[in-house]
Amino acid sequence: MSTAPRPLTRAARRAARLEATAERLDRLALPQSAGWLGRAREAAIERLRGIGLPERRDEYWRFTDPAKLIAEEAAPAEVFRITDEAIVFSDIDRLKIVFVDGVFDPDASDDLSAEGLEIARLSEAGATDIHWAQEIYGALEARGQAPVPRPLAALNSAMADDGVLIRATGKVARPVSLIYRRRGEQAEVMLHHVIRVEPGAEMTLLENGPVAARYSITAEACIAEGGMLHHVRAQGRDHQRSGITHFFARLDKGAGLKSFTLSANGRVLRNEAVVWLDGEGGSAHVAGAAMGAGDFHHDDTVFVTHAAPGCESRQVFKKVLRDGAVGVFQGKILVERAAQLTDGYQISQSLLMDENSQFLAKPELEIYADDVKCSHGSTSGEIDPDQLFYLRSRGLPEKEATNLLVLAFMAQALDEIAREDLAEDIRARLEGWLARHRG
Repeated sequence: MSTAPRPLTRAARRAARLEATAERLDRLALPQSAGWLGRAREAAIERLRGIGLPERRDEYWRFTDPAKLIAEEAAPAEVFRITDEAIVFSDIDRLKIVFVDGVFDPDASDDLSAEGLEIARLSEAGATDIHWAQEIYGALEARGQAPVPRPLAALNSAMADDGVLIRATGKVARPVSLIYRRRGEQAEVMLHHVIRVEPGAEMTLLENGPVAARYSITAEACIAEGGMLHHVRAQGRDHQRSGITHFFARLDKGAGLKSFTLSANGRVLRNEAVVWLDGEGGSAHVAGAAMGAGDFHHDDTVFVTHAAPGCESRQVFKKVLRDGAVGVFQGKILVERAAQLTDGYQISQSLLMDENSQFLAKPELEIYADDVKCSHGSTSGEIDPDQLFYLRSRGLPEKEATNLLVLAFMAQALDEIAREDLAEDIRARLEGWLARHRG
């Protein structure tokens, strides 16, 4: 008579995970780096050995299967050829920095020198003995490992081949634009960026493009007293790709951050944002709009910590899902005891265009201060039939009326983009996606 094996204890599961992670890492070779970057890579790989690669049973991965993101080889993804419309941000005056399959393309990029900016490539600056980025690279990622482990961010810190190091010393009117192009159907890319906004400085960072068949992009941003960082990202239209991004930001007194991400298409996409309001009077807005159909799976995971008094934060996320697509939102506001007079707001909403699509939400508040104003809400529903009837009664065809209601639903997220020209460009992308998916 056979008996079923006993389930592994938590300690045994952890030991098995760490052993499997160690075996995987032993087959990898860290990129050649000396000095400060080499030390940061070694520290990151040790963090990962102590955490282990993610599993579906992990609390913050239970809605998103990490299998495609951690498989030893990336699955091929067809390269999408854009022929019917202009590329996002193409009409914006910007300083262009181009990566093709993760490799810097100097011929397609602009001169990296600009007034109020210092820009260097990670692969070059990492070979120097001293650089301002050494105080940031891997440091915010390491801080972000608690209370929620982020193993794929540690993997990125250890293995990223290149990236850009951007230091803003004044108010920079011309955005810095990171453009990710791809040629190979099986290209895999890891990039790591560091941004430092000095006191009173202000800059805009743009990102767009499909990057690779599978990619990992991590950014660490330190915004000093009175500084301001605008971040607008549009993830490319290649549907078969998979990817994960991490955006870590620390704000000093009176500093500001506005970060917005547009996602359309993609098999598995996860965007993580981790923000610390460390100085009094800081303001952090993190927003996103996602539209997908079919086997589209999109995950926004956000963690904002209020560590100082008088700070404000907003999380605004909207998703439009159809034909069985899945949207995930995991958002948390943590208010520490010293963070009196906190104003925290969080909203996550989905518009389900059929009965087969899903929206999975996990909003959280954890508050230890007494004098705060915090709220969160999450809703999921379909097009309001009364609103649709009203528009159709005014002579609009059903598909056109539906598209107008979808754009109205997305408007709150787009309002988080400060520059109107950037918001209009993003709005045009949403309209294009809707036009392609009519019926």
